[in-house]
Amino acid sequence: MTNPGETSTELLMRHPGVRRVPTPRLTLLDCPGFLPPALCTDLIALIHQGRRPSTIADPNGDDYFRTSETCDLSAAEPAVQDLEARLLALNGIDPVHGEPVQGQRYEVGQEFKPHTDYFEPGGMDYDRFCSVAGNRTWTFMVYLNAVEAGGGTRFKVIGKTFQPETGKLVCWNNKRADGTLNAATLHHGMKVRQGVKYVITKWYREKVWG
Repeated sequence: MTNPGETSTELLMRHPGVRRVPTPRLTLLDCPGFLPPALCTDLIALIHQGRRPSTIADPNGDDYFRTSETCDLSAAEPAVQDLEARLLALNGIDPVHGEPVQGQRYEVGQEFKPHTDYFEPGGMDYDRFCSVAGNRTWTFMVYLNAVEAGGGTRFKVIGKTFQPETGKLVCWNNKRADGTLNAATLHHGMKVRQGVKYVITKWYREKVWG
């Protein structure tokens, strides 16, 4: 039985095509073709319409740390409802623990420098982001399109890089088995060299969202 807001490797690997990266440092999995191309196209259109400059928690003085664009996707959209249903079937996490789905768009030269998805205790914005729903537990990210060059997601600690492929899911536990935050989840949304990259991200929390 998993804790609220969490899933397990065993449950995820019941889904056809899910693979675990062989490392003891973190729980990291992927699944090529998790979303069908038509759904990816619909999600891209939503991101393109609602995009705005991306921001970060706890600003670090680097104005070029995250240069992508972001879009909060409405839960009322049929494409978002389809996505949410597929994620629930995959991970079994009660939807009340999920943040709203977020989309990201990266043009040539844009990136998100190495970062973790959890909020750092003691950070400037920790109380603001975690006082109600707690910290982030799992991250589920899906590439919505292939990119001509660049745009990979690199987990530097383990030397693993995922390349964008239409519909490919990458997911990881932001914590270790003992429940502590896992710095080995540090990852870099690398610069797009040619083309435009679209991804969606779904984060889950320790407590009920909102």
